Amino acid sequence: MLNNQGRPTQPAASHDTGEIFETFTGNKALDLETPLIFEQGVPGRVGVDMAEPKKVKNRLGGLERKGAIGLPDLSEPQVLRHFVRLSRQNYAIDSGFYPLGSCTMKHNPRINEKVARLAGLGDLHPLQPASTVQGALELIDSLAHWLKTITGMPAIAMSPAAGAHGELCGVMAIRAAHEAKGEARQRILVPESAHGTNPATAALCGYKVDAVPARADGRMDLDAFAEKLGPDVAGVMLTNPNTCGLFENDIRKIADMVHEIGGYFYCDGANLNAILGQVRPGDLGVDAMHINLHKTFSTPHGGGGPGAGPVVLSEALAPFAPVPYVRHGENGFELIEHAEGEAEKSFGRMKTFHGQMGMFIRALAYMQSHGSDGLCQIAEDAVLNANYIRVGLNDMLHSPFDGICMHEALFDDSSLKGTEVTTLDLAKAMIDEGFHPMTMYFPLVVHGAMLIEPTESESRQTLDQFIGAMRHLLTRAKEGDVAYFQGAPHFAPRRRLDETGAARKPVLRWTPPEGEGASDEAKLSAAS
Repeated sequence: MLNNQGRPTQPAASHDTGEIFETFTGNKALDLETPLIFEQGVPGRVGVDMAEPKKVKNRLGGLERKGAIGLPDLSEPQVLRHFVRLSRQNYAIDSGFYPLGSCTMKHNPRINEKVARLAGLGDLHPLQPASTVQGALELIDSLAHWLKTITGMPAIAMSPAAGAHGELCGVMAIRAAHEAKGEARQRILVPESAHGTNPATAALCGYKVDAVPARADGRMDLDAFAEKLGPDVAGVMLTNPNTCGLFENDIRKIADMVHEIGGYFYCDGANLNAILGQVRPGDLGVDAMHINLHKTFSTPHGGGGPGAGPVVLSEALAPFAPVPYVRHGENGFELIEHAEGEAEKSFGRMKTFHGQMGMFIRALAYMQSHGSDGLCQIAEDAVLNANYIRVGLNDMLHSPFDGICMHEALFDDSSLKGTEVTTLDLAKAMIDEGFHPMTMYFPLVVHGAMLIEPTESESRQTLDQFIGAMRHLLTRAKEGDVAYFQGAPHFAPRRRLDETGAARKPVLRWTPPEGEGASDEAKLSAAS
């Protein structure tokens, strides 16, 4: 059955009686159904009525538009209401708990946002002369100082735009260091449980990726690592704590072993939140490590940016750091822009400008509002919260590795065996309970993985509600209510989508159906 917008009506179940009902509009109270923006257009409708512009000489060299631009004709209220409705359907850290493992989705304090918008900071232009932005350069230098202090590293590159960009920076510095010694090493060792960006980065830099298996306890197999070491190994890329939520106890040995063969140790800093203020990566033998400011220091996360992934570097790699960087000279702060003079060994530039200023401001505000004792407490509370969830669920969900975890709790799907309910089914049912699902099927070394990271900013009440909801769903699964799980989510604006079809056959352009008499099925096909 189609509603008045030509879409299938959205049936829903009453919370009180379970009765299935439908609405004429497709709306469910304040959950408003919104058609595609292209479906709402009416030829000739405008938001602002303006006079026809005068004809001017074309200066585009024959590249002028040949036909209509193809955008819908809409009024201002239509546009406003459409995007506000879409925003209400979005799940965000401001609306609820994000239990995504390996992502550290924490609260973004509003004081950070206020500071980032201050006059003189929020309205800077990247092309201003250095003499007019001394305060901004001092702020970047201050943040760099504290990041080096926290990590125990002597140098830092501030310009990388995100974690993966930071990985690229670190591996490019490693490559430049080997080339400076006249070496052309070919392999980088990467644990099997690594973030996917680690092997991708190594491959992008021209290295062959050699995977290192894990032991039964979830940590990298030291014997297998030793067997793979050789004169053609440029370095190792390791995450600590690792993607299984465990601390790599042999990290100092790993660093010493790779240094003995002339290689370098890249540490993925995505999980720095778990050890912040507890240990300095530089003391563990790390040569390069990116720091996700959005993960550890609360700058906004997701949406494709803007991000920031500064990279701390050891003394051995410091000369190869990218430009530009800030230096405190005789006449104030200045930017070293080119790979010459004191920066002659730099591998070059990674970004047009110096970095993401808004993220720098937020991160420094977060650090200064916490102080050294507060930064230490971040890691302590994050680890405590993860273990609270681990203990709250481990009698109903199986933990593949024994003992205390670090910042995230890892479970597998063995407890669902025989229920016909999958990890994906459980995640979809969590949406009906008002929770964003946890990370699913990652790390790949654990079958049917469920990786949960609560961060330090969630209260015990939130964790209790999450644990209660999970226990309720697991009980329902073990009681055989398969149909409920396979149909979930039941209350979301959209039911379960064909995710495989969407990935393999994406519809990237909306084409209106031909003719006035197009059937409802044709309209729906064009709009889907």
